[in-house]
Amino acid sequence: MIDGVALWYEAHTSRVSNGRPALFCDRDGVIVEEVGYLAKPEDVRLIPATVSLIRAANERGVRVVVVTNQSGIGRGYFGWADFSAVQDRIITELARLNARIDLVIASGHHEDGGGPLASEAHKWRKPGPGMILLARERLNMNLGGSLIVGDKLSDLEAGHAAGIGNGLLVRTGHGEEAVRKLAGASFDRMKLGVAADASGALAWLESIP
Repeated sequence: MIDGVALWYEAHTSRVSNGRPALFCDRDGVIVEEVGYLAKPEDVRLIPATVSLIRAANERGVRVVVVTNQSGIGRGYFGWADFSAVQDRIITELARLNARIDLVIASGHHEDGGGPLASEAHKWRKPGPGMILLARERLNMNLGGSLIVGDKLSDLEAGHAAGIGNGLLVRTGHGEEAVRKLAGASFDRMKLGVAADASGALAWLESIP
Protein backbone atom coordinates (compact mmCIF):
# COMPACT_ATOMS: atom_id res chain seq x y z
CA MET A 1 0.00 0.00 0.00
CA ILE A 2 1.22 3.50 -0.82
CA ASP A 3 -0.97 5.44 1.62
CA GLY A 4 -1.76 2.55 3.95
CA VAL A 5 -5.47 2.68 3.10
CA ALA A 6 -6.64 3.24 -0.45
CA LEU A 7 -3.82 2.77 -2.97
CA TRP A 8 -2.33 -0.65 -3.76
CA TYR A 9 1.15 -0.81 -5.29
CA GLU A 10 2.66 -4.17 -6.23
CA ALA A 11 5.89 -4.31 -8.25
CA HIS A 12 7.03 -7.54 -9.90
CA THR A 13 10.20 -6.05 -11.37
CA SER A 14 12.93 -3.72 -10.20
CA ARG A 15 13.96 -2.87 -13.74
CA VAL A 16 13.04 0.54 -15.15
CA SER A 17 11.96 1.17 -18.73
CA ASN A 18 14.79 3.60 -19.55
CA GLY A 19 12.46 5.86 -21.48
CA ARG A 20 10.78 3.13 -23.54
CA PRO A 21 7.00 2.94 -24.01
CA ALA A 22 4.91 0.69 -21.77
CA LEU A 23 1.69 -1.26 -22.08
CA PHE A 24 -0.99 -0.15 -19.62
CA CYS A 25 -4.05 -2.34 -19.06
CA ASP A 26 -7.19 -2.13 -17.04
CA ARG A 27 -7.87 -5.39 -15.18
CA ASP A 28 -11.55 -6.34 -14.98
CA GLY A 29 -13.04 -6.77 -18.44
CA VAL A 30 -9.62 -6.50 -20.10
CA ILE A 31 -7.25 -9.04 -18.49
CA VAL A 32 -9.95 -11.05 -16.74
CA GLU A 33 -13.59 -11.54 -17.60
CA GLU A 34 -15.95 -9.04 -15.99
CA VAL A 35 -17.93 -10.67 -13.18
CA GLY A 36 -18.88 -7.60 -11.15
CA TYR A 37 -16.75 -6.87 -8.07
CA LEU A 38 -14.27 -9.72 -8.48
CA ALA A 39 -13.42 -10.84 -4.94
CA LYS A 40 -12.87 -14.61 -5.17
CA PRO A 41 -9.86 -16.30 -6.79
CA GLU A 42 -12.06 -19.08 -8.13
CA ASP A 43 -13.94 -16.51 -10.25
CA VAL A 44 -10.81 -15.48 -12.15
CA ARG A 45 -11.08 -16.20 -15.89
CA LEU A 46 -8.28 -14.83 -18.05
CA ILE A 47 -9.11 -13.37 -21.48
CA PRO A 48 -6.88 -15.26 -23.95
CA ALA A 49 -6.24 -12.34 -26.32
CA THR A 50 -4.89 -10.21 -23.47
CA VAL A 51 -2.70 -13.03 -22.20
CA SER A 52 -1.17 -13.27 -25.68
CA LEU A 53 -0.61 -9.51 -25.78
CA ILE A 54 1.07 -9.49 -22.35
CA ARG A 55 3.30 -12.40 -23.32
CA ALA A 56 4.30 -10.64 -26.56
CA ALA A 57 5.08 -7.45 -24.60
CA ASN A 58 7.26 -9.48 -22.21
CA GLU A 59 9.15 -10.96 -25.14
CA ARG A 60 9.85 -7.49 -26.55
CA GLY A 61 10.99 -6.09 -23.20
CA VAL A 62 7.97 -3.76 -22.92
CA ARG A 63 6.83 -3.22 -19.34
CA VAL A 64 3.23 -4.22 -18.55
CA VAL A 65 1.38 -2.09 -16.00
CA VAL A 66 -2.10 -2.76 -14.60
CA VAL A 67 -4.05 0.29 -13.40
CA THR A 68 -7.40 -0.64 -11.91
CA ASN A 69 -10.21 1.08 -10.02
CA GLN A 70 -11.49 -1.16 -7.23
CA SER A 71 -14.59 0.61 -6.00
CA GLY A 72 -15.67 -2.58 -4.25
CA ILE A 73 -13.02 -1.71 -1.65
CA GLY A 74 -14.44 1.76 -1.06
CA ARG A 75 -18.01 0.45 -1.04
CA GLY A 76 -17.10 -2.19 1.54
CA TYR A 77 -18.00 -5.16 -0.67
CA PHE A 78 -14.61 -6.77 -0.08
CA GLY A 79 -11.22 -5.93 1.41
CA TRP A 80 -7.62 -5.66 0.31
CA ALA A 81 -6.97 -9.21 1.51
CA ASP A 82 -9.57 -10.42 -1.01
CA PHE A 83 -8.04 -8.26 -3.71
CA SER A 84 -4.60 -9.70 -2.91
CA ALA A 85 -5.90 -13.26 -3.18
CA VAL A 86 -7.41 -12.51 -6.58
CA GLN A 87 -4.16 -10.89 -7.72
CA ASP A 88 -2.18 -13.92 -6.62
CA ARG A 89 -4.43 -16.13 -8.73
CA ILE A 90 -4.08 -13.84 -11.76
CA ILE A 91 -0.29 -13.74 -11.46
CA THR A 92 -0.12 -17.51 -11.04
CA GLU A 93 -2.38 -18.19 -14.03
CA LEU A 94 -0.44 -15.75 -16.20
CA ALA A 95 2.86 -17.36 -15.20
CA ARG A 96 1.46 -20.76 -16.18
CA LEU A 97 0.95 -19.27 -19.65
CA ASN A 98 4.42 -17.64 -19.73
CA ALA A 99 3.08 -14.12 -19.25
CA ARG A 100 4.06 -11.57 -16.60
CA ILE A 101 2.77 -8.26 -15.25
CA ASP A 102 5.48 -5.85 -14.07
CA LEU A 103 3.44 -3.50 -11.92
CA VAL A 104 -0.06 -3.41 -10.43
CA ILE A 105 -1.60 -0.21 -9.06
CA ALA A 106 -5.15 -0.16 -7.71
CA SER A 107 -7.33 2.61 -6.31
CA GLY A 108 -9.99 1.76 -3.73
CA HIS A 109 -11.56 5.22 -3.76
CA HIS A 110 -15.28 5.78 -4.33
CA GLU A 111 -17.82 8.39 -3.35
CA ASP A 112 -19.73 5.76 -1.33
CA GLY A 113 -16.62 4.93 0.69
CA GLY A 114 -15.82 6.03 4.21
CA GLY A 115 -12.96 8.18 5.50
CA PRO A 116 -9.99 8.38 3.13
CA LEU A 117 -11.77 6.08 0.66
CA ALA A 118 -14.65 8.53 0.18
CA SER A 119 -13.70 10.26 -3.06
CA GLU A 120 -15.07 9.61 -6.53
CA ALA A 121 -12.80 12.24 -8.10
CA HIS A 122 -9.57 11.38 -6.27
CA LYS A 123 -6.44 11.82 -8.41
CA TRP A 124 -5.62 8.12 -8.05
CA ARG A 125 -8.97 6.92 -9.34
CA LYS A 126 -9.45 6.81 -13.11
CA PRO A 127 -10.29 9.01 -15.03
CA GLY A 128 -7.71 10.82 -12.92
CA PRO A 129 -4.12 10.26 -14.12
CA GLY A 130 -2.57 9.55 -10.72
CA MET A 131 -1.91 5.82 -11.04
CA ILE A 132 -0.35 6.23 -14.48
CA LEU A 133 1.85 9.12 -13.38
CA LEU A 134 3.02 7.09 -10.39
CA ALA A 135 3.97 4.24 -12.73
CA ARG A 136 5.95 6.66 -14.89
CA GLU A 137 7.75 7.98 -11.83
CA ARG A 138 8.70 4.49 -10.67
CA LEU A 139 9.53 2.81 -13.99
CA ASN A 140 10.68 5.78 -16.13
CA MET A 141 8.64 5.03 -19.26
CA ASN A 142 7.82 7.19 -22.26
CA LEU A 143 4.10 7.89 -21.90
CA GLY A 144 3.81 9.55 -25.30
CA GLY A 145 4.74 6.30 -27.00
CA SER A 146 2.80 4.10 -24.58
CA LEU A 147 -0.62 2.50 -25.05
CA ILE A 148 -3.52 1.96 -22.65
CA VAL A 149 -6.06 -0.81 -23.17
CA GLY A 150 -9.43 -0.41 -21.48
CA ASP A 151 -13.10 -1.32 -21.64
CA LYS A 152 -14.39 1.99 -20.28
CA LEU A 153 -13.99 5.60 -21.36
CA SER A 154 -12.53 6.36 -17.92
CA ASP A 155 -9.56 4.13 -18.77
CA LEU A 156 -8.84 6.12 -21.91
CA GLU A 157 -9.54 9.44 -20.18
CA ALA A 158 -6.97 8.60 -17.52
CA GLY A 159 -4.41 7.76 -20.19
CA HIS A 160 -5.23 10.93 -22.11
CA ALA A 161 -4.89 13.09 -18.99
CA ALA A 162 -1.52 11.49 -18.18
CA GLY A 163 -0.16 12.04 -21.69
CA ILE A 164 -0.34 8.48 -23.05
CA GLY A 165 -0.27 8.77 -26.82
CA ASN A 166 -2.20 5.64 -27.81
CA GLY A 167 -5.45 4.11 -26.60
CA LEU A 168 -7.39 0.96 -27.43
CA LEU A 169 -11.02 0.50 -26.42
CA VAL A 170 -11.89 -3.19 -26.40
CA ARG A 171 -15.38 -4.64 -26.70
CA THR A 172 -14.81 -7.14 -23.87
CA GLY A 173 -16.16 -6.33 -20.40
CA HIS A 174 -18.07 -3.04 -20.52
CA GLY A 175 -16.63 -2.22 -23.92
CA GLU A 176 -19.82 -2.33 -25.98
CA GLU A 177 -21.42 0.31 -23.77
CA ALA A 178 -18.26 2.42 -23.93
CA VAL A 179 -18.17 2.25 -27.73
CA ARG A 180 -21.68 3.69 -27.87
CA LYS A 181 -20.50 6.65 -25.74
CA LEU A 182 -17.31 7.21 -27.69
CA ALA A 183 -18.78 9.68 -30.19
CA GLY A 184 -19.38 12.21 -27.41
CA ALA A 185 -15.85 11.99 -26.01
CA SER A 186 -12.75 13.98 -26.95
CA PHE A 187 -9.29 12.43 -27.20
CA ASP A 188 -7.54 15.01 -29.37
CA ARG A 189 -4.03 14.16 -28.15
CA MET A 190 -4.43 10.38 -28.34
CA LYS A 191 -4.37 7.99 -31.29
CA LEU A 192 -7.42 5.92 -30.50
CA GLY A 193 -8.59 2.56 -31.82
CA VAL A 194 -11.48 0.16 -31.15
CA ALA A 195 -11.11 -3.61 -31.35
CA ALA A 196 -12.95 -6.79 -30.41
CA ASP A 197 -10.24 -7.60 -27.86
CA ALA A 198 -6.67 -6.78 -26.84
CA SER A 199 -5.21 -8.41 -29.96
CA GLY A 200 -5.92 -5.03 -31.55
CA ALA A 201 -2.83 -3.71 -29.73
CA LEU A 202 -0.40 -6.08 -31.43
CA ALA A 203 0.29 -3.68 -34.32
CA TRP A 204 1.31 -0.97 -31.83
CA LEU A 205 3.53 -3.44 -30.01
CA GLU A 206 5.25 -4.56 -33.19
CA SER A 207 6.03 -0.91 -34.04
CA ILE A 208 8.22 -0.50 -30.93
CA PRO A 209 11.94 -0.84 -31.76
